[in-house]
Amino acid sequence: IGTVPVGRVETGILKPGTVVTFAPVMLTTDVKSVEMHHEALTEAVPGDNVGFNVKNVSVKELRRGYVCGDSKDNPPKATEEFSAQVIVLNHPGQITNGYTPVLDCHT
Repeated sequence: IGTVPVGRVETGILKPGTVVTFAPVMLTTDVKSVEMHHEALTEAVPGDNVGFNVKNVSVKELRRGYVCGDSKDNPPKATEEFSAQVIVLNHPGQITNGYTPVLDCHT
């Protein structure tokens, strides 16, 4: 069947025939099929956890944490900085200058 990345649709729609780009490697490919719970979908919407079959991509070319998006409509790209509102929960000590936290997003 080939390579089947899995993940959650955060925004937009994922459907067969979409040309997608994986960041940060900027690998572009076509989506052959989309499924959720072993059932084929005509499209996946935000909140859906899906697997999608992609053309001509080896599993060795993809890594956990890569972001996939529509190549023709605001494709994913790397950034040097971003703004965020952060809440620190149950930290065992004082946070000082130079502290390097681990940031978990959508986990």
